[in-house]
Amino acid sequence: MKELETERLLLREIKVEDHQRIYDLFSNEELTRYYGQDPLTSMAQAKQLIESFSTLETEKRGMRWAIVSKEFNEVIGTIGFHNWNSRHMRAEIGYEIHPAYWRRGYATEAVKTVNKYGFHELQLNRIGAIVFLNNDASNSLLRKLGFVQEGILHDYMMQGGNAYDTYIYSLRRNDAK
Repeated sequence: MKELETERLLLREIKVEDHQRIYDLFSNEELTRYYGQDPLTSMAQAKQLIESFSTLETEKRGMRWAIVSKEFNEVIGTIGFHNWNSRHMRAEIGYEIHPAYWRRGYATEAVKTVNKYGFHELQLNRIGAIVFLNNDASNSLLRKLGFVQEGILHDYMMQGGNAYDTYIYSLRRNDAK
């Protein structure tokens, strides 16, 4: 997996040694509220999640980077592609930032960089995103970066035993900012 760098961030492979930070991220109820996954409750689950991120790339279904803040020298989130289909030149992007680092522009910086990588290195023609309707921050970020809201997927995500509607977004290579 190629490391990517921005002014303030390093996007690198997620390592087994990151298990504590991955647990800190994915056990946080505020973060997982719009993630489509219940919060982690054990370190074993964090290690299993890291393994599943690694499997994405080996099986050519996607890839996931740790988002490392250069200033704080710690993992503040993850970002990557899933549902990658090289034949059809498309993938979906997913990301999360720990709430302690929200509203600082880190997600925008990371998404821009990964989009550029997707279009130029992976030769994607389309990057999609699935977002809970009431995830205002993510919906706003995607629209700001040129993603087009294509519709609503009804009862698309299950979380906490409840079904949620989501927006589906796309950014096509020719429309990317």
